[in-house]
Amino acid sequence: MGGILNPVSGNSFVDLVSFRNKAVFADKTDFIAKISANINRNRRLFAVTRPRGFGKTVTAHMLLAYYSKAYAGQHIFDGLKITDEDNRDSYLKHLNRYDVIYLDMNSLRVKYSEYAKDEALQMKGVTAFADYLKYAIIEDLKENADYAGVIGKSKKVGKKSLTAALRAVCEYTKERFILIMDEWDLVFRDYRNDTKLQKSFIDLLTSLFESDGGRGCFALAYLTGRLPIRKNSSQFALNTFFDENTAMAPVPFASYFGFTETEIAETVKLPSCKLTQEEFKVWYGGYRLNGMDIYNPASVVSAVRDGECKGYWCGASSNEKASGEASDKEVARLLNMNFPGIREDMLNLLAGGETVFSCGRFQNDMTGIKSRDDVLCLLVCLGYLGCKNPDGETSAAEKSSDENRDDKTEETEPEQLRRLDYLGAARRRNRRIAYVPNAEIKAALLDIVKEQNWNELQGAHKTIPAPSESQQGS
Repeated sequence: MGGILNPVSGNSFVDLVSFRNKAVFADKTDFIAKISANINRNRRLFAVTRPRGFGKTVTAHMLLAYYSKAYAGQHIFDGLKITDEDNRDSYLKHLNRYDVIYLDMNSLRVKYSEYAKDEALQMKGVTAFADYLKYAIIEDLKENADYAGVIGKSKKVGKKSLTAALRAVCEYTKERFILIMDEWDLVFRDYRNDTKLQKSFIDLLTSLFESDGGRGCFALAYLTGRLPIRKNSSQFALNTFFDENTAMAPVPFASYFGFTETEIAETVKLPSCKLTQEEFKVWYGGYRLNGMDIYNPASVVSAVRDGECKGYWCGASSNEKASGEASDKEVARLLNMNFPGIREDMLNLLAGGETVFSCGRFQNDMTGIKSRDDVLCLLVCLGYLGCKNPDGETSAAEKSSDENRDDKTEETEPEQLRRLDYLGAARRRNRRIAYVPNAEIKAALLDIVKEQNWNELQGAHKTIPAPSESQQGS
């Protein structure tokens, strides 16, 4: 099989480090210390979700290069933050000490497609994608001669008995694995209507991470994706297993996904950068996470390369464009649902306004969309809207919403105080403010919503910044 246990080829973080003095590079290696602090502890399962382009894969590759035995002796992290005095003890303690199971879900989907088409590759009983995942991991473990012997001797391990295989190896080595899964939610995005596949995939994850299942085989598990873990009953157990960090609840990892103001200031100093910090801010900034202005790193890197600020939202490679086009279609589908208020919200947002919404009932999926609040939540998860947590501050948009409530009734003062106290607590917990973060996203949204033939959109494109004079002359 290859490419699952301690893979070394195609590591984007290693490539970045090797060119860090010549290209755009933001040192976020101190993130490793924050994750390592939880190794072998009860809360050692993490799920970090952000829109595409915000560095999830690079970070996953960074963790792989740090933890995996296969990278021992390469000195990849020399001179980076993780080796600073404050992190030194933790850095040496965990550096290249683990067998890492790395699951790139996009690559595994491609391999499964090839497997399903070629009868010569197929194994009896291994037909569904979830079964293939278990089979592929076991086969990859068996490429280690020692592990193959241990697994072969175990009467509990078959083609799909992944938990049994992991236990057999752990009992032999007296060590735990680290598991990293990139794009964990691919099944729920790209196969959103295949409930059978989704259930089998959730069953697999549950068996791996439940306390009496395979959790004891992992010193750490780290999942990335765009969608948070769903709140419905099929994924309830996973909700309880994982510490989640999302675009709507980014604390304490807000600064580690995307570029900060300080990192952009360093970027404009590069000899290869012909753009200003203000140009980056207008085009790619505006994502307010925990009070910080965060920039889309993929777009910033593309703009530095091309010497021009423009829309890179759909990406440069064929895979990125396919992903971007799929996301654009998803936005069009959401708008076509025509929930009350969504048209007015989009017009207001495109005009530079804000709108208040609640994330309390969002089920974190792409099929259970039941209201304009759910639409706005999903647009935030996909990166088409920015999201602020007002922390108790009342915005102009919320004041307008309160003034126009149609359920006002006469209340006694104690009743009013109790209602306001209860509602205030709920709002502070679930209330968010949505907005269009920058020119790049506004251009992408306008391209999508113009297909709705909304007359009110006429002329909205005029507010998108034109290239600077220096760019026009290049």
